[in-house]
Amino acid sequence: MSVIVIEFITLDGIVSDPDGSGGTPTGGWAFRHGPEAVAGDKFRLGSVLDEGVMLLGRRTWELFSRLWPGRDDPFSTRMNAVPKLVASRTLTDVSAWANSQVIEGDLIDAVKREERDVVITGSLSVVHTLMAADLIDEYRLLTFPTALSTGERLFPAGGPPTYLECLSAEQVGAAVLARYRRAAGPA
Repeated sequence: MSVIVIEFITLDGIVSDPDGSGGTPTGGWAFRHGPEAVAGDKFRLGSVLDEGVMLLGRRTWELFSRLWPGRDDPFSTRMNAVPKLVASRTLTDVSAWANSQVIEGDLIDAVKREERDVVITGSLSVVHTLMAADLIDEYRLLTFPTALSTGERLFPAGGPPTYLECLSAEQVGAAVLARYRRAAGPA
């Protein structure tokens, strides 16, 4: 089992409000490069969606549950079919998006018990919780040529060092998709 984080990210590490749904002054930065920059399986998830499980925070789940169920292209079909775990203390009804289930109990325990690969999309509070528990195995980051200087960061200031190894990098439209895995820190 691997825990994989996928994020749209700016050059300066901002991940908040890439689509503009959060209403922030700088929101929508990922979509300024056109819909093709974010459409389809840009993160090369492939079989991970067929055999794994998605883990979403409440806000991301609520956004996605309004967007994905009405779509029927091949990638959307996979997104709708994948089992989805929702980390929320307040959400109880997840019937709006097929195959969704609220996590019972502790998030970290639920991830440790999971036998399938876990894909976390957006959901920064979930990512930060799992980072603090050293449970992230891989990051797939679609980096856009934008610097915002403000917003929430994937790797927050004052957080512990994170050592990564680059597995691959390729240009995808205006952005760069890079895959990183956890690496040993300095000796």
